[in-house]
Amino acid sequence: MISSDFNVSMVAWDKKRGGCVRILVVEDEPTLNRLIADTLRLAHYVVDACPDGEDALAHMACAEYDAVVLDIMLPKVDGLTILRRLRSERNRTPVLLLTAKDSVEDRVTGLDSGADDYLVKPFAFSELLARTRVMLRRSADSVDDILSLADLTMDCKARTAARSQEPVSLSSREFDILEYLLRNKGFILSRDKISSHVWNYDGASNVVDVYIRYLRKKIDENREPKLIHTIRGAGYVLRV
Repeated sequence: MISSDFNVSMVAWDKKRGGCVRILVVEDEPTLNRLIADTLRLAHYVVDACPDGEDALAHMACAEYDAVVLDIMLPKVDGLTILRRLRSERNRTPVLLLTAKDSVEDRVTGLDSGADDYLVKPFAFSELLARTRVMLRRSADSVDDILSLADLTMDCKARTAARSQEPVSLSSREFDILEYLLRNKGFILSRDKISSHVWNYDGASNVVDVYIRYLRKKIDENREPKLIHTIRGAGYVLRV
């Protein structure tokens, strides 16, 4: 039986990323899935939940998560396969594995596959929250404050940007989008991914286009090289 004791005093706001912390819960047992999701929501996290590996991959393809709570034994696609796929794609989202298997070999396999932590069932929800906090803290500490591409630089802590050492004035939303593009420079980001990351919901594609237009005017207009590129039918990419 899983204990229901937990501490809900922490407000889950990531100052480094500038937004609420979003977590994906992947667990095929319906009651446990609901209890984990409700526990995390009570701790003020934004939570999406799904019951199988196929659904989890679909969620991660169209939304950005700050952490994933992932059961190993899942229908359709198992947890270790999902984890290995994430790491092969250079996705460093922190992953907490859940499993009923408690042998040393099982734990080593999970950690070697790229897991950040490992929790054996049954567990206390207070421990789940504590491990989640530690995992997120490590991830935040590893995020670079200074980002750059060509002559474009951003100081994410100071919330400033410059091109050729000339300050660029950005609105809060423009800064968030540009930071997301810079942290993923060289990778094509769909409009849905950008809207999901910045606005925390899908369906803002037209709004994304408007903000990209604003950014182009401030970042690329009358400057070389152009850094913001449109990939027809796919989205946007920041590259030289």
